[in-house]
Amino acid sequence: MTPTPHADPKASKVAALQELAAIRGSIDNIDAAVIHMLAERFKCTKRVGILKAENDLPASDPDREQQQIERLRALAVEADLDAEFAEKFLNFIVREVIQKHLALRS
Repeated sequence: MTPTPHADPKASKVAALQELAAIRGSIDNIDAAVIHMLAERFKCTKRVGILKAENDLPASDPDREQQQIERLRALAVEADLDAEFAEKFLNFIVREVIQKHLALRS
């Protein structure tokens, strides 16, 4: 919102702060949803880790990981999200999952 030359600067600042608060509220809701979705994802990967440990399967599956990277990079592009960021985020999650899978074997 570009202020007009006759706009009251105080009113403009109040409006900007109200919009900022609304946007931050949306961000907070999205962050909460992301956390809950990650928790659900890790519940699933824990089940995968248990199956792998019980059946002496490797904790890591490089082919699956590469497929996921390619898939998420494409989704990121479709969503107008930086594909490099999406890949780094997935790699971070995969490393954590593999560590948890290895711990399940202990």
